[in-house]
Amino acid sequence: MAAETPDISVVVVSYNTAGLLAACLESVQATEGVSYEVAVVDNASKDGSPEVVRKRFPWARLIVNQINRGFGAANNQALPGCAGKYIVLLNPDTTVEPDSFRKMAAFMDGHPETGLAGPMVLNPDGTRQDTVSFRYPGHRHGAADLGRLPGEIACVLGACQIVRASLLRDLGGFDEDFFLYGEDQDLCLRVRKLGFEIGFIRDAVIMHHGGQSEIDTQPAELVRKKLRAEYLFYRKHYRAESIRRIRNAQRLRALWRILSIRMLLPVTADRTAALRKLERYRVVMEEAAG
Repeated sequence: MAAETPDISVVVVSYNTAGLLAACLESVQATEGVSYEVAVVDNASKDGSPEVVRKRFPWARLIVNQINRGFGAANNQALPGCAGKYIVLLNPDTTVEPDSFRKMAAFMDGHPETGLAGPMVLNPDGTRQDTVSFRYPGHRHGAADLGRLPGEIACVLGACQIVRASLLRDLGGFDEDFFLYGEDQDLCLRVRKLGFEIGFIRDAVIMHHGGQSEIDTQPAELVRKKLRAEYLFYRKHYRAESIRRIRNAQRLRALWRILSIRMLLPVTADRTAALRKLERYRVVMEEAAG
């Protein structure tokens, strides 16, 4: 239950996910073995998400934005009011097992070398999501620019992360230049650059539906958003020469795929799917061109 000085502060950023947000907060409310507080930051949802929080979860601190400020900026809005030792950054399209937060806090207590960690994440059908990465985007060409970093894990999925509150404040929160996508990788890298490891908490479990706030986004436009976040990451952390090699490699791969799809198009069974792929690779070519 909530406490004046909670063990953890949970921050949920919502954007047009009212139904899933309610399920998320219900699961948080069932938390056992650890004290917590919750802040919900709504990014100008049009589906009544703020009303759901006001009516059904009045114990949550609610911040309502008049415009969509982006994921990182919205999280940063909640940080000044967070009193917990740890901050859990939780997506609204997740549900949490009752003991997950307790296990996450216990892991952080027992691993002072870890600055940020993620739990086990499952799909709705119970299969495991691949949420742990040992490489950053563009690793093949830019790894040398990063030097030697602590730990083996590069990044854990941003659907649920627990981070030391003092460390997150030292970092200044998220880099708000990342509107959506890439901010989790950037945050994890910045944590490691300050000398902390990234952890994985195998026995803490959440369920993640995934991609619900972008359900109406066209596939090619989604590719464009993700690529622009990638190149922002590259510009921030890699040398210009490394970025040039990354652009060249992406152009070559995309060109090869475009030529292959065009050659096979006359005999392709699913022409619509092939044309969608063609459109996505054209976006890759455009973004790689800079």
